[in-house]
Amino acid sequence: MSFINLHNDIKNILEKDPAAKSYLEILFLYPGFHAIFFHKIAHYLWSKSLFLLARLISQFSRFITGIEIHPGAIIGNKLFIDHGMGVVIGETSIIGNECTLYHGVTLGGISTEKGKRHPTLQDSVIVGAGAKVLGPIIIGKYARIGSNAVVINDVDDYNTVVGIPAKKINKEKNTKNFSSYAVDSSKKPKKNR
Repeated sequence: MSFINLHNDIKNILEKDPAAKSYLEILFLYPGFHAIFFHKIAHYLWSKSLFLLARLISQFSRFITGIEIHPGAIIGNKLFIDHGMGVVIGETSIIGNECTLYHGVTLGGISTEKGKRHPTLQDSVIVGAGAKVLGPIIIGKYARIGSNAVVINDVDDYNTVVGIPAKKINKEKNTKNFSSYAVDSSKKPKKNR
């Protein structure tokens, strides 16, 4: 774990969250940042076969942040967990770089078999609030998962999926705009008359 990565995590939050005002605010008050910090320690211990100590740290983190990340999960750089309460990331989950998870997201397993049971999120994936991504599936880079979707199949790069079960609604290559909750914020809502 390096301080450079922690600095990049804070900088990433400042870029993605318009409510974030300063480095100190994120450092002391953002549970998503705290959960990732503790996960880095727990994952290091897990990789050294110190399983009990790793689980103790992950459970302490869960207690103070409301975010449960199994120490075996592999997480890339610049993960942003916004709000975070109720997020669950299973043991064999793999999360790429610059992904965003909102509150209530589950990266869960659907099997009790040993081996890969949880999803893989490739780079720059956004998972909306309350979404459940289940099983050893692959969510392609720049994919968007709508709030409360239940995803049980692979999602191709650049696709947006919504619903129960989740279905594709579009495919576009515009990846420059950050879409919170997988919704295009550039479209203005219609006024009630």
